Amino acid sequence: MDTIMSYLQNFGAIGLFLHALIDAVIFPIPAFFLQVSLSALHPEDAIGLAALGYAGCLIGTPIGYALGRTSGHLILNRFMKKKWLDSATALFQRHGEAAILIGAFTPIPFKIFTILSGCMKYPLWKLLAYAAIGRGAKFFIVGILFYMYGRAAEHMIDGMFGVILVAVGALFCTVWLLVRRFRKRKKPERAAVPVKES
Repeated sequence: MDTIMSYLQNFGAIGLFLHALIDAVIFPIPAFFLQVSLSALHPEDAIGLAALGYAGCLIGTPIGYALGRTSGHLILNRFMKKKWLDSATALFQRHGEAAILIGAFTPIPFKIFTILSGCMKYPLWKLLAYAAIGRGAKFFIVGILFYMYGRAAEHMIDGMFGVILVAVGALFCTVWLLVRRFRKRKKPERAAVPVKES
């Protein structure tokens, strides 16, 4: 893995694009780590790096999804404990969107969410929409921090970035749950309105 990471780092921005793409498909090390190391070397290019990483992730997402549809259970059963897979499956069935949003913000390899989405035949357009929100925020928060603060951002990320990402992810999920609950309340109200006969 170290050899592959060093190889990708040698390609700079293109290496990050490729890493983000395969992170959404099968690679076990999140692209976040390569983004941080490249942004620390070239803070002036940090936002461009974020854009390339984001593009790679969005291109890789439907590939990971297709892998999940064709042989996802085989892959997940091979690399995950059964109790973890059962718990993740149950959570995903109840709160698919929230699981994707949280996963997009955390350092967990994003492939788990793309493959699991394919396994469970979760709508691809929803996966892409929530991945676009969550992954976009994550890549660009890192990019903006390095662009604004240079190498000093590395210490900020080491200290508080994980907490910030989880907090932002939780905020997104809370807003989403409130909107969903509001829509569910609206539907019974519409159904209760009597239809006037003409």
